[in-house]
Amino acid sequence: MALSYAATTTSSSSTTILRLPPTGKSIPGAFFSPKVRLFTVKCSSVSLSSEGFSAGLVERPWKVADARLVLEDGSVWKAKSFGASGTQVGEVVFNTSLTGYQEILTDPSYAGQFVLMTNPHIGNTGVNFDDEESRQCFLAGLVIRSLSISTSNYRCTQTLGDYLAERSIMGIYDVDTRAITRRLREDGSLIGVLSTENSKSDEELLQMSRSWDIVGIDLISGVSCTSPYEWVDRTGSEWDFNFSGRNKETFHVVAYDFGIKSNILRRLASYGCKITVVPATWPAAETLKMKPDGVLFSNGPGDPSAVPYAVNTVKEIIGKVPVFGICMGHQLLGQALGGKTFKMKFGHHGGNHPVRNIRKGSVEISAQNHNYAVDPASLPDGVEVTHVNLNDGSCAGLAYENLKLMSLQYHPEASPGPHDSDPVFGDFVQLMKQEKSKQ
Repeated sequence: MALSYAATTTSSSSTTILRLPPTGKSIPGAFFSPKVRLFTVKCSSVSLSSEGFSAGLVERPWKVADARLVLEDGSVWKAKSFGASGTQVGEVVFNTSLTGYQEILTDPSYAGQFVLMTNPHIGNTGVNFDDEESRQCFLAGLVIRSLSISTSNYRCTQTLGDYLAERSIMGIYDVDTRAITRRLREDGSLIGVLSTENSKSDEELLQMSRSWDIVGIDLISGVSCTSPYEWVDRTGSEWDFNFSGRNKETFHVVAYDFGIKSNILRRLASYGCKITVVPATWPAAETLKMKPDGVLFSNGPGDPSAVPYAVNTVKEIIGKVPVFGICMGHQLLGQALGGKTFKMKFGHHGGNHPVRNIRKGSVEISAQNHNYAVDPASLPDGVEVTHVNLNDGSCAGLAYENLKLMSLQYHPEASPGPHDSDPVFGDFVQLMKQEKSKQ
């Protein structure tokens, strides 16, 4: 079949004429009939300048890049925004968790940080009230590859974008999170500026990133409670697990709020503890007046060396009652014992970190979130390293029998999981039980 085309084009329209052979039976000895049929197709077009688009004459059916992440190394990453708008500075860290983005958003330990999720698809389960880990979102912003266009979960009450917008938290998506993660692994955690403001140049944002630092800043005071309160909620029956080792006896625990997560308190309550939560600046003398069976030093954000008042509080309490430190609490115990802490290259953030429990000779998969670690070589004699991170060999747990203390560098309550280290709450209860039996 032979085709012939003719086309004419103008600035306002495009016309194409197709000349097609007839569809009837072919004539023996001839290829086609001399007759033709004509079809004319006209395509209208409108020529718009960039000012036309900005004036709203044409609205694209997809969102275009309207945000930038500028890192202190000079790299600029264009992205699409969701949640709040504006300009925000923070330390960029990557988290390898596959689930639990709402727990990450409400973990006070992320104060001052942009959290980059290595899992590419975020937002598909929406958000719900039950998964909150604190009273608000403390992180500086969220960086993801793909934002789910719909939610599908029976507990969902709100989309992720609306949730962040209501809490004035910035988020970006459609950015190469794999490339940024590789950069962070090679160069270490970087300060970055996230902005949706076109009035700010890349050079201005770069200067902002290079003039701000998270090291040496007291972030605990901004996330801690302001007055003592009692905690009574336990893990809900539909989510509870690991009933072995529970005690009917009740133990009074004073929990220092350095940025404590709700599920730490729920797990302690589920193990039979009556809990009084106190602010980070609560005097040790007042705590000891309560005559607690034990004291918990919680997780929290930032540099332990920036909160000497907390270290002094720990020093005044250890040796008098059984104590348990988690994350920041673990680092404060290390310093209180005379050890040193240091800033890690890019920290541990995620729900899949393998840890060796030296005492039990087993491996636990753990949830971690910290940028600092205790140097075990700086600790005095008598302090036992009980856990080691199998990714880099860093100290992940301590114990000192003479001073009745224990600590973990990671999160044993791990919501949404893993739950391998949950029995450590039972170990703390046993430590209090042994001390109580001596009285």
